[in-house]
Amino acid sequence: MAGDQLARVALTVLVYARTASALLAAVTFVASVLPLFVGGLTLGGLADRFPRRAVMIACDLLRCALVLLMVVPGVPVAALVVLLCAVTLISAPFTAARSATLPDVLDGEKYVLGQTVTLTTAQFAQVIGFGVGGVVVGFLGTGTSLVIDAATYALSAFIVRIWVRHREPAHRRGGDRASEGAPGETVNVEAGAAPGDGGFRGAVRVVFGTRALLLPMLFGWLAAFYNAPEGVAAPLAAGMRGGAATVGLILAAQVLGETFGMLIFGRLVPPELRRRWMGPLAVAACAVLTAFAAGPGLGGVVVVLAASGAFGGYQPAANAAFVSAAPMRMRGAAFGIAQGGMSLGQGILMIAAGGAADGYAPSAVIAVTGAIGAVCAAGVAVSWTRPREGSRAG
Repeated sequence: MAGDQLARVALTVLVYARTASALLAAVTFVASVLPLFVGGLTLGGLADRFPRRAVMIACDLLRCALVLLMVVPGVPVAALVVLLCAVTLISAPFTAARSATLPDVLDGEKYVLGQTVTLTTAQFAQVIGFGVGGVVVGFLGTGTSLVIDAATYALSAFIVRIWVRHREPAHRRGGDRASEGAPGETVNVEAGAAPGDGGFRGAVRVVFGTRALLLPMLFGWLAAFYNAPEGVAAPLAAGMRGGAATVGLILAAQVLGETFGMLIFGRLVPPELRRRWMGPLAVAACAVLTAFAAGPGLGGVVVVLAASGAFGGYQPAANAAFVSAAPMRMRGAAFGIAQGGMSLGQGILMIAAGGAADGYAPSAVIAVTGAIGAVCAAGVAVSWTRPREGSRAG
Protein backbone atom coordinates (compact mmCIF):
# COMPACT_ATOMS: atom_id res chain seq x y z
CA MET A 1 0.00 0.00 0.00
CA ALA A 2 2.81 2.41 0.88
CA GLY A 3 4.55 1.62 -2.41
CA ASP A 4 1.36 2.25 -4.36
CA GLN A 5 0.88 5.68 -2.84
CA LEU A 6 4.51 6.51 -3.60
CA ALA A 7 3.93 5.60 -7.25
CA ARG A 8 0.69 7.64 -7.39
CA VAL A 9 2.43 10.75 -6.08
CA ALA A 10 5.31 10.26 -8.53
CA LEU A 11 3.14 9.87 -11.62
CA THR A 12 0.62 12.57 -10.65
CA VAL A 13 3.36 15.12 -10.00
CA LEU A 14 5.14 14.12 -13.24
CA VAL A 15 2.05 14.59 -15.43
CA TYR A 16 1.01 17.88 -13.81
CA ALA A 17 4.56 19.22 -14.15
CA ARG A 18 4.59 18.38 -17.89
CA THR A 19 1.06 19.52 -18.77
CA ALA A 20 -0.03 22.00 -16.05
CA SER A 21 -3.52 20.50 -16.48
CA ALA A 22 -5.60 19.70 -13.40
CA LEU A 23 -7.77 17.41 -15.54
CA LEU A 24 -4.84 15.33 -16.81
CA ALA A 25 -3.37 15.13 -13.31
CA ALA A 26 -6.73 13.85 -12.04
CA VAL A 27 -6.96 11.35 -14.91
CA THR A 28 -3.51 10.02 -13.99
CA PHE A 29 -4.52 9.63 -10.35
CA VAL A 30 -7.78 7.96 -11.40
CA ALA A 31 -5.84 5.51 -13.59
CA SER A 32 -4.57 4.07 -10.31
CA VAL A 33 -8.14 3.70 -8.99
CA LEU A 34 -10.78 3.35 -11.72
CA PRO A 35 -9.62 0.01 -13.24
CA LEU A 36 -10.58 -1.57 -9.93
CA PHE A 37 -14.17 -1.21 -11.18
CA VAL A 38 -13.55 -3.36 -14.26
CA GLY A 39 -11.30 -5.73 -12.32
CA GLY A 40 -13.79 -6.05 -9.48
CA LEU A 41 -16.62 -7.00 -11.84
CA THR A 42 -14.66 -9.28 -14.17
CA LEU A 43 -11.89 -10.73 -12.00
CA GLY A 44 -13.26 -10.67 -8.44
CA GLY A 45 -14.79 -14.11 -8.94
CA LEU A 46 -11.31 -15.63 -9.28
CA ALA A 47 -11.12 -15.44 -5.49
CA ASP A 48 -13.99 -17.95 -5.34
CA ARG A 49 -12.83 -20.18 -8.19
CA PHE A 50 -9.21 -20.72 -7.10
CA PRO A 51 -7.40 -20.95 -3.75
CA ARG A 52 -7.32 -17.41 -2.43
CA ARG A 53 -3.70 -17.57 -1.31
CA ALA A 54 -2.63 -18.57 -4.83
CA VAL A 55 -4.65 -15.69 -6.30
CA MET A 56 -2.93 -13.18 -4.02
CA ILE A 57 0.57 -14.44 -4.82
CA ALA A 58 -0.05 -14.48 -8.58
CA CYS A 59 -1.45 -10.93 -8.50
CA ASP A 60 1.54 -9.63 -6.53
CA LEU A 61 4.10 -11.14 -8.91
CA LEU A 62 2.28 -9.83 -11.99
CA ARG A 63 2.07 -6.32 -10.54
CA CYS A 64 5.76 -6.41 -9.64
CA ALA A 65 6.64 -7.20 -13.27
CA LEU A 66 4.37 -4.48 -14.67
CA VAL A 67 5.75 -1.78 -12.38
CA LEU A 68 9.30 -2.71 -13.39
CA LEU A 69 8.29 -2.11 -17.02
CA MET A 70 7.50 1.49 -16.06
CA VAL A 71 11.15 2.01 -15.15
CA VAL A 72 12.38 1.25 -18.69
CA PRO A 73 14.01 4.47 -20.02
CA GLY A 74 12.04 6.38 -22.64
CA VAL A 75 8.59 5.02 -21.76
CA PRO A 76 6.11 7.80 -22.71
CA VAL A 77 3.60 9.14 -20.21
CA ALA A 78 0.70 7.49 -22.07
CA ALA A 79 2.34 4.07 -21.72
CA LEU A 80 2.96 4.70 -18.02
CA VAL A 81 -0.73 5.41 -17.52
CA VAL A 82 -1.68 2.22 -19.42
CA LEU A 83 0.69 0.15 -17.29
CA LEU A 84 -0.71 1.79 -14.17
CA CYS A 85 -4.22 0.82 -15.29
CA ALA A 86 -3.08 -2.79 -15.73
CA VAL A 87 -1.51 -2.84 -12.27
CA THR A 88 -4.72 -1.49 -10.75
CA LEU A 89 -6.83 -3.99 -12.71
CA ILE A 90 -4.87 -6.89 -11.22
CA SER A 91 -5.30 -5.38 -7.76
CA ALA A 92 -9.02 -6.22 -7.86
CA PRO A 93 -8.76 -10.03 -7.50
CA PHE A 94 -6.02 -9.59 -4.87
CA THR A 95 -8.28 -7.32 -2.80
CA ALA A 96 -11.25 -9.67 -3.23
CA ALA A 97 -9.18 -12.70 -2.17
CA ARG A 98 -7.70 -10.91 0.84
CA SER A 99 -11.06 -9.53 1.98
CA ALA A 100 -12.77 -12.91 1.54
CA THR A 101 -10.04 -14.70 3.51
CA LEU A 102 -10.39 -12.63 6.67
CA PRO A 103 -13.84 -14.02 7.62
CA ASP A 104 -12.32 -17.53 7.39
CA VAL A 105 -9.86 -16.53 10.10
CA LEU A 106 -12.04 -14.41 12.41
CA ASP A 107 -15.69 -14.73 13.49
CA GLY A 108 -18.25 -12.26 14.80
CA GLU A 109 -16.89 -9.35 16.83
CA LYS A 110 -13.35 -10.60 16.24
CA TYR A 111 -13.91 -9.96 12.54
CA VAL A 112 -14.86 -6.34 13.24
CA LEU A 113 -11.74 -5.81 15.34
CA GLY A 114 -9.59 -7.64 12.81
CA GLN A 115 -11.02 -5.56 9.98
CA THR A 116 -10.31 -2.41 11.99
CA VAL A 117 -6.69 -3.49 12.44
CA THR A 118 -6.42 -4.33 8.73
CA LEU A 119 -7.92 -1.07 7.50
CA THR A 120 -6.02 0.99 10.04
CA THR A 121 -2.74 -0.62 8.98
CA ALA A 122 -3.58 0.08 5.34
CA GLN A 123 -4.49 3.68 6.16
CA PHE A 124 -1.25 4.15 8.08
CA ALA A 125 0.68 2.75 5.12
CA GLN A 126 -1.08 5.26 2.88
CA VAL A 127 -0.12 8.08 5.24
CA ILE A 128 3.52 7.00 5.03
CA GLY A 129 3.32 6.54 1.27
CA PHE A 130 1.65 9.90 0.65
CA GLY A 131 3.49 11.89 3.31
CA VAL A 132 6.96 10.52 2.62
CA GLY A 133 6.19 9.98 -1.05
CA GLY A 134 6.38 13.63 -1.98
CA VAL A 135 9.80 13.98 -0.34
CA VAL A 136 11.09 10.70 -1.81
CA VAL A 137 9.95 11.64 -5.32
CA GLY A 138 11.54 15.04 -4.95
CA PHE A 139 14.93 13.57 -3.95
CA LEU A 140 15.06 10.23 -5.78
CA GLY A 141 12.95 10.86 -8.87
CA THR A 142 10.17 8.87 -10.51
CA GLY A 143 12.28 5.89 -11.61
CA THR A 144 13.64 5.01 -8.18
CA SER A 145 10.21 5.51 -6.63
CA LEU A 146 8.73 2.96 -9.04
CA VAL A 147 11.49 0.43 -8.28
CA ILE A 148 10.61 0.75 -4.59
CA ASP A 149 6.95 0.12 -5.47
CA ALA A 150 7.89 -3.05 -7.41
CA ALA A 151 9.92 -4.29 -4.44
CA THR A 152 6.90 -3.94 -2.14
CA TYR A 153 4.90 -6.30 -4.38
CA ALA A 154 7.65 -8.92 -4.22
CA LEU A 155 7.73 -8.58 -0.43
CA SER A 156 3.95 -8.93 -0.25
CA ALA A 157 4.04 -12.15 -2.29
CA PHE A 158 6.69 -13.53 0.05
CA ILE A 159 4.65 -12.66 3.15
CA VAL A 160 1.50 -14.29 1.75
CA ARG A 161 3.41 -17.42 0.72
CA ILE A 162 5.01 -17.87 4.13
CA TRP A 163 2.26 -16.84 6.57
CA VAL A 164 -1.11 -17.37 4.88
CA ARG A 165 -2.48 -20.91 5.11
CA HIS A 166 -3.68 -22.74 2.01
CA ARG A 167 -7.45 -23.25 1.85
CA GLU A 168 -9.60 -25.00 -0.72
CA PRO A 169 -11.55 -22.82 -3.18
CA ALA A 170 -14.83 -21.49 -1.78
CA HIS A 171 -17.02 -23.46 -4.20
CA ARG A 172 -15.68 -26.74 -2.74
CA ARG A 173 -16.47 -25.80 0.83
CA GLY A 174 -20.10 -24.60 0.74
CA GLY A 175 -21.66 -23.58 4.02
CA ASP A 176 -23.84 -20.57 3.17
CA ARG A 177 -25.97 -19.35 6.03
CA ALA A 178 -28.56 -16.81 7.02
CA SER A 179 -26.98 -13.66 8.41
CA GLU A 180 -27.89 -10.63 10.40
CA GLY A 181 -28.88 -7.76 8.16
CA ALA A 182 -29.73 -4.16 8.89
CA PRO A 183 -30.60 -3.26 12.47
CA GLY A 184 -33.68 -5.06 13.71
CA GLU A 185 -33.77 -7.32 10.66
CA THR A 186 -32.69 -10.90 9.92
CA VAL A 187 -32.39 -11.87 6.27
CA ASN A 188 -31.66 -14.91 4.17
CA VAL A 189 -28.54 -14.26 2.12
CA GLU A 190 -29.99 -16.32 -0.70
CA ALA A 191 -33.18 -14.26 -0.92
CA GLY A 192 -32.06 -12.55 -4.08
CA ALA A 193 -30.73 -15.61 -5.88
CA ALA A 194 -32.31 -18.59 -7.52
CA PRO A 195 -31.26 -22.06 -6.34
CA GLY A 196 -27.91 -22.97 -7.81
CA ASP A 197 -27.37 -19.46 -9.15
CA GLY A 198 -23.69 -18.53 -9.09
CA GLY A 199 -21.02 -16.62 -10.90
CA PHE A 200 -21.00 -12.92 -11.62
CA ARG A 201 -24.70 -12.60 -12.48
CA GLY A 202 -25.69 -14.50 -9.38
CA ALA A 203 -23.49 -12.31 -7.21
CA VAL A 204 -24.95 -9.13 -8.76
CA ARG A 205 -28.47 -10.41 -8.14
CA VAL A 206 -27.70 -11.24 -4.52
CA VAL A 207 -25.85 -8.00 -3.74
CA PHE A 208 -28.42 -5.66 -5.30
CA GLY A 209 -31.41 -7.78 -4.31
CA THR A 210 -30.52 -8.18 -0.63
CA ARG A 211 -31.09 -5.07 1.44
CA ALA A 212 -28.60 -6.18 4.12
CA LEU A 213 -25.89 -6.20 1.44
CA LEU A 214 -26.97 -3.20 -0.62
CA LEU A 215 -27.10 -0.57 2.14
CA PRO A 216 -23.67 -1.34 3.68
CA MET A 217 -22.24 -1.31 0.16
CA LEU A 218 -23.75 2.14 -0.45
CA PHE A 219 -22.20 3.36 2.80
CA GLY A 220 -18.87 2.22 1.41
CA TRP A 221 -19.47 3.94 -1.94
CA LEU A 222 -20.02 7.29 -0.17
CA ALA A 223 -16.25 7.41 0.27
CA ALA A 224 -16.10 8.60 -3.35
CA PHE A 225 -17.48 12.00 -2.27
CA TYR A 226 -15.16 12.69 0.64
CA ASN A 227 -12.16 11.27 -1.25
CA ALA A 228 -12.71 13.64 -4.20
CA PRO A 229 -10.06 16.10 -2.89
CA GLU A 230 -7.41 13.54 -3.85
CA GLY A 231 -8.21 14.19 -7.51
CA VAL A 232 -7.39 17.91 -7.24
CA ALA A 233 -4.48 17.66 -4.78
CA ALA A 234 -1.92 18.85 -7.35
CA PRO A 235 -3.76 22.05 -8.44
CA LEU A 236 -4.81 22.71 -4.83
CA ALA A 237 -1.16 22.59 -3.76
CA ALA A 238 -0.12 24.71 -6.75
CA GLY A 239 -2.65 27.37 -5.74
CA MET A 240 -0.86 27.59 -2.39
CA ARG A 241 2.52 27.69 -4.18
CA GLY A 242 3.45 24.25 -2.91
CA GLY A 243 5.31 21.42 -4.63
CA ALA A 244 5.43 17.62 -4.38
CA ALA A 245 5.80 17.69 -0.59
CA THR A 246 2.63 19.78 -0.28
CA VAL A 247 0.75 17.35 -2.52
CA GLY A 248 1.87 14.50 -0.27
CA LEU A 249 0.78 16.39 2.86
CA ILE A 250 -2.67 17.10 1.42
CA LEU A 251 -3.13 13.46 0.43
CA ALA A 252 -1.88 12.23 3.80
CA ALA A 253 -4.11 14.49 5.94
CA GLN A 254 -7.39 12.78 5.19
CA VAL A 255 -5.90 9.29 5.40
CA LEU A 256 -4.33 10.09 8.78
CA GLY A 257 -7.67 11.32 10.10
CA GLU A 258 -9.38 8.18 8.86
CA THR A 259 -6.74 6.05 10.58
CA PHE A 260 -7.53 7.56 13.98
CA GLY A 261 -11.26 7.50 13.24
CA MET A 262 -11.17 3.78 12.54
CA LEU A 263 -9.18 3.08 15.69
CA ILE A 264 -11.59 5.02 17.90
CA PHE A 265 -14.76 3.81 16.19
CA GLY A 266 -13.65 0.18 15.95
CA ARG A 267 -12.18 -0.25 19.42
CA LEU A 268 -14.10 2.09 21.74
CA VAL A 269 -17.64 2.13 20.31
CA PRO A 270 -19.94 -0.85 21.11
CA PRO A 271 -21.29 -2.85 18.13
CA GLU A 272 -24.87 -1.59 18.45
CA LEU A 273 -23.76 2.05 18.55
CA ARG A 274 -21.56 1.50 15.49
CA ARG A 275 -24.63 0.65 13.43
CA ARG A 276 -26.53 3.68 14.74
CA TRP A 277 -23.69 6.11 14.10
CA MET A 278 -22.83 4.96 10.59
CA GLY A 279 -25.39 7.31 9.03
CA PRO A 280 -24.51 10.51 10.94
CA LEU A 281 -20.78 9.92 10.47
CA ALA A 282 -21.21 9.35 6.72
CA VAL A 283 -23.09 12.66 6.44
CA ALA A 284 -20.46 14.48 8.51
CA ALA A 285 -17.55 13.07 6.46
CA CYS A 286 -18.97 14.79 3.39
CA ALA A 287 -20.55 17.87 4.98
CA VAL A 288 -17.33 19.04 6.66
CA LEU A 289 -15.78 19.54 3.21
CA THR A 290 -18.12 22.49 2.64
CA ALA A 291 -15.66 24.43 4.84
CA PHE A 292 -13.49 24.68 1.72
CA ALA A 293 -15.92 27.36 0.51
CA ALA A 294 -14.08 29.75 2.84
CA GLY A 295 -10.84 29.17 0.90
CA PRO A 296 -8.65 27.97 3.82
CA GLY A 297 -4.85 28.02 3.75
CA LEU A 298 -2.68 24.94 4.01
CA GLY A 299 -3.24 24.58 7.74
CA GLY A 300 -7.00 24.82 7.36
CA VAL A 301 -6.96 22.38 4.44
CA VAL A 302 -5.11 19.80 6.53
CA VAL A 303 -7.49 20.22 9.48
CA VAL A 304 -10.66 19.92 7.35
CA LEU A 305 -9.38 16.90 5.45
CA ALA A 306 -8.27 15.21 8.68
CA ALA A 307 -11.74 15.80 10.20
CA SER A 308 -13.42 14.38 7.10
CA GLY A 309 -11.22 11.30 7.29
CA ALA A 310 -11.97 10.85 11.01
CA PHE A 311 -15.71 10.85 10.34
CA GLY A 312 -15.05 8.29 7.60
CA GLY A 313 -13.88 5.89 10.29
CA TYR A 314 -17.32 4.24 10.12
CA GLN A 315 -16.15 2.16 7.14
CA PRO A 316 -15.10 -0.98 9.15
CA ALA A 317 -18.64 -1.20 10.53
CA ALA A 318 -20.10 -0.99 7.03
CA ASN A 319 -17.64 -3.64 5.87
CA ALA A 320 -18.58 -5.93 8.76
CA ALA A 321 -22.30 -5.54 8.02
CA PHE A 322 -21.62 -6.41 4.38
CA VAL A 323 -19.56 -9.53 5.06
CA SER A 324 -22.02 -10.80 7.68
CA ALA A 325 -24.67 -10.99 4.95
CA ALA A 326 -22.46 -12.25 2.08
CA PRO A 327 -22.74 -15.97 1.23
CA MET A 328 -19.35 -17.67 1.44
CA ARG A 329 -19.56 -19.34 -1.99
CA MET A 330 -19.68 -15.94 -3.70
CA ARG A 331 -17.98 -13.79 -1.10
CA GLY A 332 -15.07 -12.92 -3.39
CA ALA A 333 -17.38 -11.88 -6.23
CA ALA A 334 -19.51 -9.83 -3.81
CA PHE A 335 -16.43 -8.00 -2.53
CA GLY A 336 -15.35 -7.47 -6.14
CA ILE A 337 -18.68 -5.82 -6.99
CA ALA A 338 -18.54 -3.60 -3.89
CA GLN A 339 -14.93 -2.59 -4.50
CA GLY A 340 -15.53 -2.10 -8.22
CA GLY A 341 -18.49 0.22 -7.61
CA MET A 342 -16.51 2.23 -5.09
CA SER A 343 -13.63 2.61 -7.54
CA LEU A 344 -15.99 3.65 -10.35
CA GLY A 345 -17.57 6.31 -8.15
CA GLN A 346 -14.19 7.58 -7.02
CA GLY A 347 -12.92 7.70 -10.59
CA ILE A 348 -15.93 9.57 -11.93
CA LEU A 349 -15.93 12.13 -9.12
CA MET A 350 -12.16 12.66 -9.26
CA ILE A 351 -12.24 13.24 -13.02
CA ALA A 352 -15.23 15.56 -12.67
CA ALA A 353 -13.48 17.46 -9.88
CA GLY A 354 -10.28 17.69 -11.92
CA GLY A 355 -12.16 19.00 -14.95
CA ALA A 356 -14.04 21.54 -12.86
CA ALA A 357 -10.79 22.65 -11.22
CA ASP A 358 -9.51 23.77 -14.63
CA GLY A 359 -12.20 26.47 -14.65
CA TYR A 360 -12.95 27.04 -10.96
CA ALA A 361 -10.98 27.20 -7.73
CA PRO A 362 -10.16 23.68 -6.43
CA SER A 363 -11.45 24.67 -2.98
CA ALA A 364 -14.86 25.60 -4.43
CA VAL A 365 -15.03 22.30 -6.31
CA ILE A 366 -14.31 20.35 -3.12
CA ALA A 367 -16.99 22.31 -1.20
CA VAL A 368 -19.67 21.54 -3.81
CA THR A 369 -18.70 17.86 -3.94
CA GLY A 370 -18.95 17.64 -0.16
CA ALA A 371 -22.43 19.21 -0.17
CA ILE A 372 -23.71 16.76 -2.79
CA GLY A 373 -22.17 13.86 -0.88
CA ALA A 374 -23.86 14.95 2.35
CA VAL A 375 -27.27 14.85 0.65
CA CYS A 376 -26.62 11.37 -0.75
CA ALA A 377 -25.33 10.16 2.62
CA ALA A 378 -28.48 11.43 4.33
CA GLY A 379 -30.60 9.36 1.93
CA VAL A 380 -28.65 6.18 2.67
CA ALA A 381 -28.73 6.90 6.42
CA VAL A 382 -32.51 7.28 6.43
CA SER A 383 -32.94 3.98 4.59
CA TRP A 384 -30.59 2.29 7.05
CA THR A 385 -32.54 3.40 10.14
CA ARG A 386 -36.07 2.67 8.85
CA PRO A 387 -36.09 -1.10 9.66
CA ARG A 388 -35.19 -0.34 13.28
CA GLU A 389 -38.00 2.19 13.61
CA GLY A 390 -40.47 -0.22 12.00
CA SER A 391 -39.36 -3.02 14.33
CA ARG A 392 -39.89 -0.87 17.43
CA ALA A 393 -43.31 0.24 16.25
CA GLY A 394 -44.31 -3.39 15.75
